[in-house]
Formats: sequence, C-alpha cells, structure tokens
Amino acid sequence: MIDRSASVRSDRSDRSAVRARTGSSPRRRAVAAVAVLAAALGAAGTLPASAAPSHGPRDAVRKDIERLVTDAGFPAALVATADGAGRARHYTAGVADLRTKGKVPVDGRVRAGSNTKTFTATVVLQLVGEGKVDLDAPVEKYLPNLLRGDGVDGRAIKVRQLLQHTSGLPEYTAHILKDVFGKNRHTYYQPRDLLDIALKHKADFAPGKGWAYSNTNYVVAGLLIEKVTGRPLAEQLTERVIDRVGLRRTYFPGVGDEGIKGPHPRGYDAAEPGAPLKDVTKLDPSWGWAAGQLISTPGDLNRFFSALLGGKLLEPAQLAQMRTTVKVPDDLGYAKGARYGLGLIRTPLSCGGAMWGHGGSIPGSYTYPGVTEGGRAATIAVTANREPTLDAFAKADAVVDAALCRK
Repeated sequence: MIDRSASVRSDRSDRSAVRARTGSSPRRRAVAAVAVLAAALGAAGTLPASAAPSHGPRDAVRKDIERLVTDAGFPAALVATADGAGRARHYTAGVADLRTKGKVPVDGRVRAGSNTKTFTATVVLQLVGEGKVDLDAPVEKYLPNLLRGDGVDGRAIKVRQLLQHTSGLPEYTAHILKDVFGKNRHTYYQPRDLLDIALKHKADFAPGKGWAYSNTNYVVAGLLIEKVTGRPLAEQLTERVIDRVGLRRTYFPGVGDEGIKGPHPRGYDAAEPGAPLKDVTKLDPSWGWAAGQLISTPGDLNRFFSALLGGKLLEPAQLAQMRTTVKVPDDLGYAKGARYGLGLIRTPLSCGGAMWGHGGSIPGSYTYPGVTEGGRAATIAVTANREPTLDAFAKADAVVDAALCRK
C-alpha cells in the first residue's frame, strides 16, 4: 500500500527505508529489465508446483513460478491467467506454510493491498456518472473543513487529484508502520485517525504541481464516498463492485478482523534485510482502509480488472476519465513509460503494447495484476512483502509480463 519509490519530500531517505519494508503499492522496473528477467527465468532448479494440467505455452507459466520461488526465495507464488475469451487457468508453487510445508491452495486468498485503490476509484467514478460527484470540484464541496494543514487546503484540491496522486497530500503510512512486528500490527485505526496523522506534516507540493503516491488521497476518497452515499465504505465497495461482477472470494475485512477467511497461504515479512521471514498473516488492516484493506485472489483480481476495462462497472465517459493518465517520474521505481490514471496504472509490456492494472503490497503479500486491450489477463501473488533476493519483485512482475506476451 505504501509507495516503494523515493519520496519527493526532504526526508525521502527515511521514508523510502520505511516503504521498502512495510508498504503496499505497486512495484515497477524498466521494461528492458523486465524483458531480461523474463528470459532469465529459464535457468536454475524448481520446487514442486500444483496447477491445472497445461500444455505448450501454458507449461511455461508453471515453470516460471517454480523458478521464481527457487530463485527469488518467496515461500509461495500463485498465478491466475485468462485468455481473451475468459478461460481461466491457475498455478501454484512453493508451500503455503513454512512450518508445516502445506500445499498452496489454488487461487487462495491474499491481502490485495493497493489494488483496493482501483475499487475505491471505481465507486467514486460511479458517483460521478450518477451526477453526485464532480471530478473537478474541490474536495471542500463534499467534505467541508476536513483538509487543513501546512500547505494543505481542501478548497484547492480537486477530487480528480485525489484519485491521481496529484493533490500533494502528505503520506501517513511512513509514520505508523515503522515496525511491522510492533504494536501497530494489531492497532485499530479509524479513517480520521489516519488523516490526522497525515495532516501533522507539510504537503508534498501544491495541488496539481507534482505527482507523489500517497495513501492519504484514498483515505479522503473513502470518506467522500461515505459522505455522499450516507453509507459505509465496505458496503459500497461490496454492493457496487464485488457483488456486481461476482467476485466470490473478495471481501472487505470487518472491524477487528485480523485473519484471512477461507483457503489461504500464510504471509511473511522480515524485520530487516536478510533477516529470517516471520509469519505476519494475522494483522489489523484498518490502516489500509480505502487504500489497501481488501482481501482477494489472483482469479478475482483478473475478473475485476477485466470487468472494469470491459466496461461492466463504469459508463464509457467515466472509464475514459479513469484511463486518462499522467506520467510517473522515471526515478520513482516504476517501469519506464508507466502512467497513472484515476486509480489505474498503464504499464508498457516487453512485447509491445501495454497492460492495465494496479498492484499492491502489504505485510505478508505482494500482488501484481494486468489486463491487455485484447482481454488477456494475468495476476501473480507472492507471500512475502520484503524482497527475499535482489530484484525478487521485478522477477514476479516478469512472470505477468511473460504470461501476457506469450501467444
């Protein structure tokens, strides 16, 4: 959920260190690096994998994640793919539990992290389509007197800027997640608590004058949804998105719910680089809220992004707004050419063209989904939030790139 790129603020080194440990936002590398890593997946040994029988190019996905688990050191990897006709396949590698060595459940549930942002943005855009929200209206119109601080003024921040990370709102996560194994792991936060933490700090820049990934934007977007609809965020995400497209394994955890329901692999993290992985499956995800609280599966994330890009959740005008992107600075760790829309990222593919998705990392898991214009979809989930080896997450991203590029 936290952006893993360098911060634009003066304390960027400290915040970057925190984000590298406990964040939950999509990771990106240069397209050339992804292509090289995809090719590099062809070396080294394997661990046992389980998946539906596959042949030809489909076998390559199985081999890729077996090698990923071996080479990158992830306890488990889960992949779901779908062709343009919606035919789905599932793959697993590694173990669900480092202690018991149990089998990884096919399409098991994981914490989806910042993929939640796309769900939240979808609901805001549905409200735009219903005439209840104006993207270019100030946040002040819907949440009067809420945003006030050093360089922060809700009268100057547009709704669109929340969804596109161009508001300049300071980040809250760096100040509460410095120790994934400490008390904050089991602390319950109200959304206003998160906003209060953020507003103690100076704005990153004036609204519209820069780009910086900030979970605070989506906390405000969640509060806007609740104010406009008069209903809880969890209910709106469920009724307007999850139930509408039949995401049967996706849900928004309730207050105090620290576990993961249904079949799932354990999630792991490390206290510091090189330290042993520890089980962090049980945690309070309230600090993620509208920015990163959802639990889902690779298959459900494919279905969600495919339905979204296929026009099943938004009217054409609102989907066009969501797909209107701004450039992400090249020095922030994203793929060269990556662009951010309204809760949606366009990432170039090594074979040409691009994929649409978001991605997310949160203590215990990292997920990376992508859907092409032709309707092909692929999502990977790995069960460690810290990079077990150098470029481990780039190698995970490369599995998705390769799956979408194969004919």
